[in-house]
Amino acid sequence: MNTVLNFVAICFWLLVLYYSILTVGGFLFRARKKPKTKPLKHYPSVAVLIPAHNEGVVMADTLHAMSKLEYPGELRIYLLNDSSTDETGEIAQYYDDSYAHIHHIEVPPGTPRGKSRVLNYGISISQSDYVAVYDADNQPEPQALRLLVEAAETTPRAVGAVGYVKTLNESKNALTRMIALEFSAFQLLMQAGRWGLFKLGSLTGTNLIIRRDILERVGGYDPYALAEDADLTLTLTHIGGLLPIVPDARTWEQEPENFKVWLRQRTRWMQGNLYLIEKTIKNPRLLRGRNFIHSAQLILVYICFVFFLLVSDVWFLLGLAGKVQSTATTPLLILWFELWLMYYVQLVTAQMSDKTLRPIDLLVSFLMYFSYAQLWLFLLIRGVYYQIKLKLTKKEPIWDKTARFKQGRNIIG
Repeated sequence: MNTVLNFVAICFWLLVLYYSILTVGGFLFRARKKPKTKPLKHYPSVAVLIPAHNEGVVMADTLHAMSKLEYPGELRIYLLNDSSTDETGEIAQYYDDSYAHIHHIEVPPGTPRGKSRVLNYGISISQSDYVAVYDADNQPEPQALRLLVEAAETTPRAVGAVGYVKTLNESKNALTRMIALEFSAFQLLMQAGRWGLFKLGSLTGTNLIIRRDILERVGGYDPYALAEDADLTLTLTHIGGLLPIVPDARTWEQEPENFKVWLRQRTRWMQGNLYLIEKTIKNPRLLRGRNFIHSAQLILVYICFVFFLLVSDVWFLLGLAGKVQSTATTPLLILWFELWLMYYVQLVTAQMSDKTLRPIDLLVSFLMYFSYAQLWLFLLIRGVYYQIKLKLTKKEPIWDKTARFKQGRNIIG
């Protein structure tokens, strides 16, 4: 028993060490003074793809922001209308009629339904040097696309670039504030850390660009992948491509404002990553070389973190009840405190790196481990259930669209 418990503790501390290294690496990457991006002599053409299904609530704000993109090269924006039955088409057509570079495209029905199939169609009907992807609720800052292209064009072996996603409705309630803190840690600090230390970047699903010739070479997106961004990341890394992280290329995104919407969105993400873990196990090539870090990251986040979360919770409760009767030399009760401390430090450091640390962030970060982080246990169980059910029924994966909320304002003037 003592041997098993000590093994768990050692694995846990290795996980703590890994995330601590990423935290320090990300903070230093963000803190060091960077030279200003130099303009390119020639800016390659870009096709912006925006998949949309019943996005009328946010469509006008999104296309307004897209119309404000400041890009010196040839730019075409494609709103890919995937069988919408609300006012999405009418709003998109208005912008199509008003701006020569904005196009409203009706996507033919097909299966499997979802973002990947729609993006593949957008790739097939557009022509450009780069393909950019934005979700239908995104409001990129005017210089975001230019910064992504400059990074991709000036980084050796780059096949694209990835920006930073910020939360548009952060102050709406406690849930949206927690999501914003989570994103600052995992989409800013961890991304910057992996790039600064290992020259590894991960696609985030939005606010990204990829070279068209590379996309065509790898066959586009896997239409059966619910986590299409993580799946394509492994494919691009496998062929030797780099994805530089560009924190200053920012987009503002709406996040779920109630638990029901959040749960459905994150269950889809969990299913998608479980599918990808299974895919990598079946295809050892995706575990080799630099992809090993990506694959390890998947397992650490979606399996190991949840496991150690459970261990630390159980040990904490047993300790409070005086039920821990172990003679192990490793102080296992400290697992709970260490995991909480690691989580808290990551969140606070990320906010410091983003230069937006406020007293409310300190309080919410302190409480997130006791509340938000614990939901990962339920998410894993729910994701495994639905993924097994999908496998047994042999049905196509269902893309569960995230419900939007009316904002009443937009970031871009």
